[in-house]
Amino acid sequence: MSAPLTERTPLREPLWQRLGGQLRNLAPFATLLALVALFSALSPSFPTMANLANILQQVSITAIIAVGLTYVILCAEIDLSVASVANATGILLAFLTVQDASVNIANLPLPGPLAILVALLGCLALGAVTAFGVTRIGIPSFIMTLAMLQIANGIAALLVRGQIAYNVPEAIVTLGSGSLGPVPWIVVVAALVLLLGHLVLAYTRFGRYVYMVGGNREAAEHSGVSVKAVVGAVLVISALCSGLAGMLGVAYFGSAQQNQFDNYLLDAISAVVVGGTSLFGGQGGIGNTIVGLLVLGVLNNGLDHIRMDSFLKILIRGLVLLLALVINVYAQRLRNRRRSAG
Repeated sequence: MSAPLTERTPLREPLWQRLGGQLRNLAPFATLLALVALFSALSPSFPTMANLANILQQVSITAIIAVGLTYVILCAEIDLSVASVANATGILLAFLTVQDASVNIANLPLPGPLAILVALLGCLALGAVTAFGVTRIGIPSFIMTLAMLQIANGIAALLVRGQIAYNVPEAIVTLGSGSLGPVPWIVVVAALVLLLGHLVLAYTRFGRYVYMVGGNREAAEHSGVSVKAVVGAVLVISALCSGLAGMLGVAYFGSAQQNQFDNYLLDAISAVVVGGTSLFGGQGGIGNTIVGLLVLGVLNNGLDHIRMDSFLKILIRGLVLLLALVINVYAQRLRNRRRSAG
């Protein structure tokens, strides 16, 4: 029996409305294709396998940080401390590793595996403090993570005191700067973190809770979901991802120093938002973040290939982020209209 004429069904929605509902997913993918086509036409050296590998390597650290940030934004929260936690964890790892005599740091050397474990516990502790402040004290995540940004920067400054450390455990050197055949290990690690992040979101109860909390917090509470536990967990996950990225980043850069990861806060947020994950929570995922990472990677790499002025490059990146924010807000309005109309 056919549905009544008065009932709204997806098939009877105008095409523009159906496309509008997918705007958040379609726009980043269309942007990626357009950028690839543009830079391929402008630079013959851009569309090569070697350059693709270079792009993937360039976005790997951002990718690891962005996985944790995706979880946070899906819960309609924000974490401004990701870059600072990454920096503090990388510096802590170097602080726990034997340095050359020329490095004037009164550090505390530990065996490699123990140094890695302590560094990971350190970033987890920072995440736990953030989670406690947000879920138990009730501090908004914007303010709490802004405070943690300063705390992590202070820890990093105290540990190195303006010096530069170079040595980290051999296992981290391999993962951060070594290769598995032609593939850099850091790309492999980033791919595994992205895959694990996707599997948890898509196929576990915790992943469903993350979407529920971000989509409708009140309804999630009425369904028996512990909203505070979920929000606290995603903030700890974000800190863990940042810490892992920080340790690998020290090996990738070849040194540990203050303010080394400052640009990664904007890069990670841009990757999540440009990819189409909703700032209002409940919509998006790791797939969107991957597209966002590729958009930013292709944009940065392509602008370098055509020798774009470095100052203009910063402006263009800002305009791309602004466009993504406009699309994000517009897509949310369309979603709200469809809900109220249905």
